[in-house]
Amino acid sequence: MTIAQKCGGCCKVFLAGMINGFSGCHRFSGCQRKLGMKRLILLLALGVIGCGPAEVTETNPAEDGDSHQRMLATLKEIQASSTDEQPYLNDGRQEQLAQQLESLPANVPPQVKLKTQLQLSEAQLQAGNSQQAVEQLLEAKKYLLEVASVVPRSDQVRDLLNMKLAVAYLRLAEDQNCVNCRDAECCIFPIQGKGVHRNKQPAQNAVKYLTAYLERNKTDATATWLLNVAYMTLGEYPEGVPKKWLLSDGQFELDSEFPKFKNISPQLGLNTFSLCGGMIVDDLNGDNWLDVVTSSWDTSGQMRCWLNNGDGTFTDHTEESGLTGLFGGLNMIQADYDNDGDVDILVLRGAWLRESGRHPNSLLQNDGHGRFRDVTFEVGLGDHFYPTQSAAWADYDNDGDLDLYIANEIGSSELFNNDGQGHFTNGTIMAGVPGGRYPKAVVWGDYNNDRYPDLYLSNLKGPNQLYHNNGDGTFTDVAAQAGVVEPNRSFPTWFWDFNNDGVLDIYVGAYWAKIGYFAADYLGHSHAAATDRLYQGDGNGGFHDVTEEMNLAKVTLPMGSNFGDIDNDGFLDFYLGTGYPDYAGIMPNRMFHNQNGLRFKEVTTAAGLGHLQKGHGVAFADYDHDGDQDIFIELGGAFRGDAFSDAVFQNPGFGNHWITVQLVGTKSNRAAIGARIRAEVKEDGKLRSIYKWVNSGGTFGGSPLRQHIGLGTANRIERLEVYWPTTDTTQVFTDLEVDQMIKIIEGEDKYHPISGVQNSNNVVEVGAAH
Repeated sequence: MTIAQKCGGCCKVFLAGMINGFSGCHRFSGCQRKLGMKRLILLLALGVIGCGPAEVTETNPAEDGDSHQRMLATLKEIQASSTDEQPYLNDGRQEQLAQQLESLPANVPPQVKLKTQLQLSEAQLQAGNSQQAVEQLLEAKKYLLEVASVVPRSDQVRDLLNMKLAVAYLRLAEDQNCVNCRDAECCIFPIQGKGVHRNKQPAQNAVKYLTAYLERNKTDATATWLLNVAYMTLGEYPEGVPKKWLLSDGQFELDSEFPKFKNISPQLGLNTFSLCGGMIVDDLNGDNWLDVVTSSWDTSGQMRCWLNNGDGTFTDHTEESGLTGLFGGLNMIQADYDNDGDVDILVLRGAWLRESGRHPNSLLQNDGHGRFRDVTFEVGLGDHFYPTQSAAWADYDNDGDLDLYIANEIGSSELFNNDGQGHFTNGTIMAGVPGGRYPKAVVWGDYNNDRYPDLYLSNLKGPNQLYHNNGDGTFTDVAAQAGVVEPNRSFPTWFWDFNNDGVLDIYVGAYWAKIGYFAADYLGHSHAAATDRLYQGDGNGGFHDVTEEMNLAKVTLPMGSNFGDIDNDGFLDFYLGTGYPDYAGIMPNRMFHNQNGLRFKEVTTAAGLGHLQKGHGVAFADYDHDGDQDIFIELGGAFRGDAFSDAVFQNPGFGNHWITVQLVGTKSNRAAIGARIRAEVKEDGKLRSIYKWVNSGGTFGGSPLRQHIGLGTANRIERLEVYWPTTDTTQVFTDLEVDQMIKIIEGEDKYHPISGVQNSNNVVEVGAAH
């Protein structure tokens, strides 16, 4: 790889700048850190960096060899060099600030010393040294008492210190009580039972400093929220909370009749403990049981794989899967990019890090047995490195293979066309889909039912974009005309049919990353934050904003998220992993139950799904083949000290029927992504249709590509249709039994039952019962 490729061309720009008499470009600093100034000058002198097409390249030892080894070498280099560049994982910052504090002269202005003390405590907290952070803040508070008379606005500084101490003590309480807690009630909002802290001293101190803060800031929403949470950890909510600051429990719509889910991750053998990252649940080795893959955005964070034992437990298969040495990745998405019948994985890296996040993505090719090889460089996806956490697969030109759109956070996003031989060509410019507004999520969906998948981008910095597929390889942004540009500052998104009318709708979550907005919304206070949006498709290429009437105009701060049908009633529900990096961002992940397509009801607390750890990759999956979807969520924050164990919430069962359908494309892409399933069932003598489109769900977390469809109380399926956009054909099956898993192969007039036993040879004729 050339140095210009590694650094996005910045060295060429630097050379041009030298010729024109300036010292570099805005991207030079990242290159300088990677190569060192002396090395760069040497390369210039040797003529390694050229400006013409015959560019001489600098290689690392693995660069000319196997793609997998080349990726391992690249990630190892990033691992070694990224500590100082990664603001969230910079462990050396606390040492630097400690030295800076120590070296301050005796006559330094008090506000300078206080600022340094605050910065040091923040760095200590981020690095996981919560006890040191508390001690540093206590020192600062003591120092403020000595110098208050000469510190401008000392009362406000005192308030700030009280709030910082409260947050630091809450984190210390978590470190001492929650991090190693393996009980199902741990960290579930509202905290009760075995989730109550045993070591109460840190939370008692948090209450002390929050109360002091609220005495001077009586209506502060953030402090009010955190005070109630602190009392919960002590087992003193609600009776111990002063009435003037007591939260009611009505905001989350408690429903005693809604069954509770239980976190059973420890019993399954999924011994994860990591920072924020991705989650995929799918069949990796072809045995029909669902396996698990996780990633961590930590540049030292090892990808991990667990294979399903078929008995409700998992076995760590990371080393055998060939994943050793594959580090990093805030998100992952799965697909069968080479049409060979197994699940491949794309790992996305560098998100949020701007120029210092120029890390390579990884395309991991599955050999069909759950063993992976990194083929990024050999298939045309490793020419340039851009920070990203979102990408999406679709056959946008209906040629039978999956193409790829990667939503890059800097520069242009990229649309890669699959040539059918497993090699990709960048066609972004010709297609007219550059993105460019700091996209945080991208999703494909044929919103106007013209057979060609369209593209929706959720952007952090600018209006959202809906690229209509013109059917000739080009796209047109119609977001404004369609009415789907909001919310401002948005994050996760997906296409789905929430009301079963056969037309795709759009959910998009607002991301105003501040606990104050969430707390104000919870308390019913006014605030400036945008709320999430639900756009209902009108069937004519337009959308209506139905957020308010669907009871979703809320501030949720969603990150990881996905949708599924938790009660098998045929209507899609969704789960939001919430939060933001700051340690004050203590809020529950949230569950919304679809009420027959007429509104959504929040069941976060009723279902026991309000985990307070920061939520990332989410998947809905029936891992144990009992006919309902369980919920997997990758937990953990961005800072080194904010790691946590992932959760698996076991579905208690709702008594409704279901069918799971695995589609296999022949002329269409093998994974059938983009195909539409319609199940027609009869309930109480009335026919109704249930629709599913084949994909992995939302944009941050991967549910299985085989589709689980809830059927409500229907005891048979009157008609099952599969529409294949690539060939514009529909397969029809009638009179199917419920509560089974089946495989449908494009073009065949019979379906195949699936069991947990590999290589089942059972075949069922069209319309036949079994």
